[in-house]
Amino acid sequence: MGIFITQGNFSEQAMKGMVENPEDRVVAVTSLMDAIGAKIIQYYITMGEYDFLVVWETDNFTDTVALLMVIASTGGTTNLKTVPAMTTLEAKGSMEKAKNIRTGFQAAGDSN
Repeated sequence: MGIFITQGNFSEQAMKGMVENPEDRVVAVTSLMDAIGAKIIQYYITMGEYDFLVVWETDNFTDTVALLMVIASTGGTTNLKTVPAMTTLEAKGSMEKAKNIRTGFQAAGDSN
């Protein structure tokens, strides 16, 4: 399964609603992720540029985009940013593969 990290902000309306009626958002987000077979690894509330950070895993990119569309379409979040993540061991495998396939590749504008 692929690991993804999503950061974002709550809208002003969402923040106002959560202050008036406190809730643990991991419950709602877990339910949504269950709908596509994804799993939350961890959900953090953060201070600074973003209000939350979610580490999660799934094996279907199309479903990942659909899930993010649902989240963005509610109006409760803004500034969503999702990036794929990998372990250092997985990164090492990518480095080894890159080493094996780079032979003969030329950079743009390199005529040598």
